[in-house]
Amino acid sequence: MDRSARIIVLDDEAELRNMLQRFLTAQGFSVRVVENGARLKRYLEREPYDVLVLDLMIGDENGLDICKQLRDAGETLPILMLTAKGDPLDRVAGLETGADDYLAKPFLPQELTARINALLRRQKIAAGDPTVTTQSVRFGDFRLDVAKSLLFRGDEPVELHSAQMLLLTALGSSPNRAVSRDNLIARARGREHDALDRSIDVQVLRLRQMIESDPSKPRFIKTVWGVGYMLIADVES
Repeated sequence: MDRSARIIVLDDEAELRNMLQRFLTAQGFSVRVVENGARLKRYLEREPYDVLVLDLMIGDENGLDICKQLRDAGETLPILMLTAKGDPLDRVAGLETGADDYLAKPFLPQELTARINALLRRQKIAAGDPTVTTQSVRFGDFRLDVAKSLLFRGDEPVELHSAQMLLLTALGSSPNRAVSRDNLIARARGREHDALDRSIDVQVLRLRQMIESDPSKPRFIKTVWGVGYMLIADVES
């Protein structure tokens, strides 16, 4: 279990909200509970979460609509949908609107925990495990301190926009390996996720303009067609 995982629960039933908060907190999660879509939106804008537990029927609101709105806005956090309905068509509808998993009420609390942990594992795999976490990588005249997210040209620091630095650090943490666009988004989620979502190609172009002698024929940030991008670099111990 990832005890640092942050869970946010949206359910309009106060008794169930409180029960879920107590149980999930006892399992080691950091838990926030909200009762409507407006409060959910405010909390998601303030801080990152790792899993959303979303009730299908929320008073006058509809969990399917909330799920679709989040996905349309570019939100990628895993969503576990709860419903009192056991109809397989409801499950299909939830998955088609962007939910990652589905759990029918009533359910065992232990099954909820197991499903949350499965989503966290899936997210970790999707993000890709960095192969470099403390070293520096060098490419051309540049040196990237991966741990500190600092770029140098010779001995001089190079200023980058935060989104570009996040992208370069994500690439630098897996040098000489193709990293998918989805992985790059997932690695940056919780910091500048919105800045990278749907704009990675633009940030790659800007990075190339800064570090490549000929951006149209890049030596360091390579496009891996059908996958994403790769940073060609030497790893320093």
